[in-house]
Amino acid sequence: MVFTNWAGNQTGVPAEVRTPASTEEVVDAVRAAAASGRRLRMAGTGHSFTGVALTDGILLLPGGLTGVRSWHDDRVTVLAGTPLKALNELLDERGLALANMGDITEQTVAGAIQTGTHGTGRDTGGLADQVTELELVLADGRVVTAGPGSVQQDLFDAARVGLGALGVLTAVTFRVEPAFLLHNRRRRMTLSAILGALDATTSGNDHLDFFWLPHTDACLVKTNNRHPGPARPPSAFKHWLDNVFLENTLFGATCATGARFPALIPRINAASAAALGDSESVDTSYKIFTARRDVRFLEMEYAIPRERLGQALRETRDLIDRMDWKITFPVEVRVTPASDAWLSTAYGRPTAYLACHIYRPTPHPAYFEGVEEIMTRLGGRPHWGKLHTKDAAYLRGVYPRFADFVALRDRLDPGRLFGNAYLETVLG
Repeated sequence: MVFTNWAGNQTGVPAEVRTPASTEEVVDAVRAAAASGRRLRMAGTGHSFTGVALTDGILLLPGGLTGVRSWHDDRVTVLAGTPLKALNELLDERGLALANMGDITEQTVAGAIQTGTHGTGRDTGGLADQVTELELVLADGRVVTAGPGSVQQDLFDAARVGLGALGVLTAVTFRVEPAFLLHNRRRRMTLSAILGALDATTSGNDHLDFFWLPHTDACLVKTNNRHPGPARPPSAFKHWLDNVFLENTLFGATCATGARFPALIPRINAASAAALGDSESVDTSYKIFTARRDVRFLEMEYAIPRERLGQALRETRDLIDRMDWKITFPVEVRVTPASDAWLSTAYGRPTAYLACHIYRPTPHPAYFEGVEEIMTRLGGRPHWGKLHTKDAAYLRGVYPRFADFVALRDRLDPGRLFGNAYLETVLG
């Protein structure tokens, strides 16, 4: 079998593939790997752009580790391979919801939290910040449960964004709350206006997500705020128009046109900016948080101190103009509060995220390299599942608990049973 990720830029050929259906079968696989001197990784659904999931040893596929293990009043324990899409629906059936999430729901819960999937929120953090307990299989075959206030507190804080380096995650307990509605507003604003009111824009909304179209001054701004109801979901036609036709079918066609005729990209973006319109709806939270993404792309995203967001945006805009690069995809901006997970990109500081995307058939390494130089100069931390060039020497300087994470890994997996080339780069 050849494992290929969603974007098609990472492939690996494992020596053996297993699909465990229980924690016990994961233990068996870990012990088999150790006995045979092979390495082991468990993949998610391949939505990382890095080689974080690749292995030349035993590859575990998570399709058999799905479903809810137990329900509590304000918690739910799910098996690690459960897709976020399925979890949302299961929670909704019980009148429950996650407080925040990203926009991709095909990911497994384990893959999403291990790579630091975060979404956007003024007061609510990413998925790792909503975890209350983890079950892991360690390199010696032991099954451990880690949670706050336990003897495994350090493991809990390290393994929530653990890159699969500390053990194989088999179950996750999330904190949940009563289902709620979000008031979604989509409106066009200028980048100039946003830059002039960044603090007010980020502090004035529960959830803020905006997209700047290069070669224009136009942004699509999405704000989501809690709403008492009643629900006012978009009509079926409006949902199709915005989420299927405009953001996927038509956008895919414009990307293909730009790939063939790069000189047209500024005019294509100007036309897209002119077509941006205002709309609003009130709907179930997970339906507002999530989006459909059919157009394949490559992505780099950096987390920077929130107070440096304005500078990062201005420098990115000026760089694109100065280099005369033709960029079709918008630049996306999100925010989160500080996190206490050791390798969370938001660890210890209120954070802003700046994400650059490129149409998959037309990679643009110079664009990513140029923006990365800006982000690292501002103390940026690269998303663990998205493209970057940073290694352990750099990452040690931007993560205060990096050395503690590596020391814990040395203790739990001295033989690097869970290692691979990506981890050798980012962890040393």
